[in-house]
Amino acid sequence: MPRETVEVIVTELAHEEDWRRMRATATCLKGGPKVVGLIIKEMQAGSPSYKVEAAKMLARIRDPRAGVPLVSLLATEEESVRNAVVASLEHMAGILDESTAAALVDLLKKETLRPVVTSLLGVIPTSIGPLTAMLKDPDESARVQAADILDHLLDPRSADALVDAMTDPAIRDTAIQTLKKLGAIRYRIDEVMDRLRDVEESELREGARQEAVTSLHPIGRPSVEILIEYLEDDDWVVREAAADVLGKIGDVRAVEPLIERLKKDKDTGVKELAAKGLGLIGDSRPVDLLIEMIPIKPLRVLAVEALEKIKDIEALRPHAEVFKQLKHDRDGLVSYNAGVILDKLEAAAAQMDEEFWLGKEKVNG
Repeated sequence: MPRETVEVIVTELAHEEDWRRMRATATCLKGGPKVVGLIIKEMQAGSPSYKVEAAKMLARIRDPRAGVPLVSLLATEEESVRNAVVASLEHMAGILDESTAAALVDLLKKETLRPVVTSLLGVIPTSIGPLTAMLKDPDESARVQAADILDHLLDPRSADALVDAMTDPAIRDTAIQTLKKLGAIRYRIDEVMDRLRDVEESELREGARQEAVTSLHPIGRPSVEILIEYLEDDDWVVREAAADVLGKIGDVRAVEPLIERLKKDKDTGVKELAAKGLGLIGDSRPVDLLIEMIPIKPLRVLAVEALEKIKDIEALRPHAEVFKQLKHDRDGLVSYNAGVILDKLEAAAAQMDEEFWLGKEKVNG
């Protein structure tokens, strides 16, 4: 029996036979971005069960090209498909571009989808542009929707557009209300950081930092953009507090700024909290940098712990030899986390064993 093509194998992600389904999974994982187009094409015309498996696979591959096609499935009647799409878009939030956000904004016109779409827009960093553009939509109801969502998100990046929107009678009151809230958030953060900066006694600064973190963390996502600004503050204890809170909030907008702190900050405490924060967020972008940090003694444990929390396990595979060495490290935490990573890589490799599934194909053929 001739070996089946990738195009055929990809269609079997939801096949009733286990070996075929697993072979398709292995082929897609091994193919990565190369098979994204094939998966999308099959997903658009596939059965509900295929759409569910395809959405899960696209989330694992993490290619931004999948964003718009996944959004197009949100209007489907099958709840299982919608749930899978939402989970996948949330997993990919940090890499989705404005075209995906714009496609979501278009779905706001469907009242039944509005709650889930609003939730997704809140976690996708590129959503503010399409939403602020919607404030100028010729349709008054669309402008009102956009203003309401921006009031819900409370993202400082929308401030300039909201100021402009104050000339629109339909959304003036909402814009003013949102700007007042944004102003109150900034005032609160500035107040806490100024109070922290005023603590001069070195023995009191750590306690004051912890109090600042406890005070700011409940603000959540609306504080992210402002806290990112504070990562550049001249005072190390303020930068530490900002890095700490950003990690605890877990918003993907903080990934690149925290990477910069881990690379360049002169304060070890800031570097430590940046590494810890990157681990809490779990994005794969800092993998190579975290590997570089392992030989640095103060960052060693935190770097390996952060790597163990990376959601995309395949991003760690190029460094498998490093983890094999670290598994025998004298530090128990380093050894333990390296072992967990190796176990995850082994489990993922079993799914990607193409030769094994090729053998199954011959046996079952």
